[in-house]
Amino acid sequence: MKTVNKEKLPQNEPFIVVCTHKSWIDVVCLGIALYPTPIHFMAKKELFNKIFIKKLLKKLNAFPVDRSKPGPSVLKIPLQLLKKKQVVGIFPSGTRNSEEKALKNGAIHIASRGSVPIIPAVYVGPHTIKDLLGRKRRFIILGDAIHVPKMNKDKEAVIEATNALISKVFKELKSNS
Repeated sequence: MKTVNKEKLPQNEPFIVVCTHKSWIDVVCLGIALYPTPIHFMAKKELFNKIFIKKLLKKLNAFPVDRSKPGPSVLKIPLQLLKKKQVVGIFPSGTRNSEEKALKNGAIHIASRGSVPIIPAVYVGPHTIKDLLGRKRRFIILGDAIHVPKMNKDKEAVIEATNALISKVFKELKSNS
């Protein structure tokens, strides 16, 4: 697997990495791409219902998020991690789906409140075990840091502008692969 633009990652400071998400393979590849920096992934709480998967997710530094009733912990846990100078991984499409799906706004709120940059990442490669075993090339392409201003009266404008920028960067990174 190849990581493109790894030099764009902030050094010795926390950040949020947002990545496209179509299969479990992109999660694993993102973790490998940022190694040795550990990523603390947000994951839907339903994944933690099975003991084996729950143990695996805990080893991968994942923490559960209730997407149907997002409470204060959706912001509290990642903000605590960022204060400890950790990296938080978020898949803003919210589920394994096409990048064309509207992005959720959690990463933007967390980056604004935590005063940390968002690093966009795009996974390019196989999405099935068959293709993975076929030795198709895999890439994680990292984009430039996106700095989100503090939320103010124009909160919706900040969210809309940042979301549009992330979507644009995803498309540009994907097209340059």
